[in-house]
Amino acid sequence: MKHSILLILLSLIPIVLPAEESSLRVAVFDGEGVGPSSVQLIESLEKAKGQKVQVSRITREEIAGGKLSGIDVLVHPGGSGGKQGRALGEKGRQAIRDFIHEGGGFLGVCGGAYLATNDYEWSLNLIDAKVVDRRHWARGKGSVKLQLSPTGSKFFDTKTAEMSIYYAQGPLLSRHEWDDPDVPNYESLAIFATEIAKNGAPQGVMARTSAAVRCDFGKGRVFCYSPHPELTDGLDHLIPLAVRWTAGELE
Repeated sequence: MKHSILLILLSLIPIVLPAEESSLRVAVFDGEGVGPSSVQLIESLEKAKGQKVQVSRITREEIAGGKLSGIDVLVHPGGSGGKQGRALGEKGRQAIRDFIHEGGGFLGVCGGAYLATNDYEWSLNLIDAKVVDRRHWARGKGSVKLQLSPTGSKFFDTKTAEMSIYYAQGPLLSRHEWDDPDVPNYESLAIFATEIAKNGAPQGVMARTSAAVRCDFGKGRVFCYSPHPELTDGLDHLIPLAVRWTAGELE
């Protein structure tokens, strides 16, 4: 009898299951101007160790149609920043600005970093950045060295203040003689310590311009890489690292 009463009492106690860890929802832009490196970028997110990341692609039609409300971080990969920006149109670009301003995250890599600046008519105007030597944007590809700031060394968790990384004609970012009070100033985590000056590009220009930058934008966050961590052996983890920062998971 006592055993039956005990079973009845136990059946009345609600069973609380541990809450399932939520996934970070990341959408990678898929449209005109996106280069083949988006494949490696997505792979770097999907294989992030110890992290639950749900990766999808998103089109300009979906962005303009309000689908950004269902994600945490938007990524614009390498390729042509101009083609991506023009494909978005003003409606799409404004939708992205509103998304980040209200708390969303943005990562721009190479072409996506061009897109984040406020230096072109197709820009997203997310960072107060001038692109140095726009005329010689096709200055070449290859490995370069970065000089990390003390904050950059801590964020990237490196033992030295230098890092070798693959560069493929990304923007040379600078605030020199450029100050827009309506666009956030960026923090530079890394500058170029060496340079590539092919195809008629002048020497002595690329070095000391910013290569990795970040800033707050309203309630959201923006991170940009001029070079390609996802195309560099041993550095692809820097893509999910930046995504986690833009999502507010890291300081």
